[in-house]
Amino acid sequence: MPHNHATRRNVLRTIGAAGVSLSFAGLASASDGQARYVAKTTGDATASIEAAGFEVLAELAEGEVVLAAGPADATDELAAVSGVSTAVPDFEVELGGPVSVDADVRNVAEGSTATVGAEDVYDEYLWDKQRQEVREAHEYATGAGRTVAVLDTGVDPDHPDLDVDTDRSVVITGGRPEPDVGDSGFHGTHVAGIIAGTGDVAMVGTAPDATIVSVRILGPETGTWGDILAGMEYAAEIGADAANMSIGTVPIPPQGHRDGYNRLLQAVTNTVTRDGTLLVGSAGNDDANLQQEGDFTLPNSLSGVLSVSATTPTDLKTYYSNYGTNEIGVGAPGGGYETAEKTVEADDVDYPWPLNAVFSTVPDTGLVPEPYQDTTIDGTPYAWLMGTSMAAPQVSGLAALVREREPSASTNRVESAIAHGAESTNGRGDRELGAGRINALQTVDYVE
Repeated sequence: MPHNHATRRNVLRTIGAAGVSLSFAGLASASDGQARYVAKTTGDATASIEAAGFEVLAELAEGEVVLAAGPADATDELAAVSGVSTAVPDFEVELGGPVSVDADVRNVAEGSTATVGAEDVYDEYLWDKQRQEVREAHEYATGAGRTVAVLDTGVDPDHPDLDVDTDRSVVITGGRPEPDVGDSGFHGTHVAGIIAGTGDVAMVGTAPDATIVSVRILGPETGTWGDILAGMEYAAEIGADAANMSIGTVPIPPQGHRDGYNRLLQAVTNTVTRDGTLLVGSAGNDDANLQQEGDFTLPNSLSGVLSVSATTPTDLKTYYSNYGTNEIGVGAPGGGYETAEKTVEADDVDYPWPLNAVFSTVPDTGLVPEPYQDTTIDGTPYAWLMGTSMAAPQVSGLAALVREREPSASTNRVESAIAHGAESTNGRGDRELGAGRINALQTVDYVE
């Protein structure tokens, strides 16, 4: 039976959407102290780069993108190497905390929910799966034989509701995958449960028979853009059906295109999707219009990344989710309502706080931040979080169902099936939900 150590409190002023928000934290350096760079090439430039005094750490996108290390402040020197068309410094990125909003929120119930048994979790807590008709979809597909890579803070392999492939789980360091498994925080484990919770104890994911591969690209404090790129490519190398990226930058102004990072990421995403791995990204938690204002976020604004906005229990856009015509592919349940006040204060809604957030697995580390309080069921830890970080894995799990039904489906075919199965809009151009809020049952019916 659930047991929650939190009590009702009266001090919280702001509530935010939990997510991995990336901010530039400074120039990245290699293990030997040299500066790190990312370069786009016009061909095989490895020999030329090395001859110029740089160390090639990794080659991505069939050699079109190179991660290199060399002297500090040598971007121009690398860009001048024969065969290099663009060179930029590799930046460290750090994990942001919950994205707060300006609200005067009182009387927050920290996990003060009705106590239910493990067998009742789906009916009482998993409103997000109910909206998608996930249980009904499991009559046709459960993700058996499919793999989803979670590019995040890592995944706890010891949670009894997760099937983690420890042999293929890695941490990306210096652009290279190294054997590693475990969550440096809590975020990746929560994402993994949404995708593929087995239900062995309580949490049922969208694809409960799919296998999770943990690809740690962030944490405990920082990662780098180069390692994120390498993580994408690793997902394709192991044949993952989808790579979930519940990560993203804060909105970048249009002039940010001049820096070239989007072009470098685009080269990698093109290779990954061509190799058969669907890249799924969270749209971000800034309530920003990414189309009208001209801003963009990475990696979800890239072509080839299915960008997912967050929806409420009533199929509306949440108060925090980014949006924008041609920026959002689909919407998916992410938790919370249209306003922060309604999310935590309303008593006349079907899912009062925290039940309107998304319930899923977390490691037993005590790292879940307030007010996203954790609970235990049969001694196993879970928590309610919300954000577009919780919306993206709904889609990644759905991709596994599609691939089970149609193993040879291209990434375009998988994305098209997800869009065709969506509901709640009149077409694919909705600026808040794209093709609509996903529906698992309608999607698996579409690929029958």
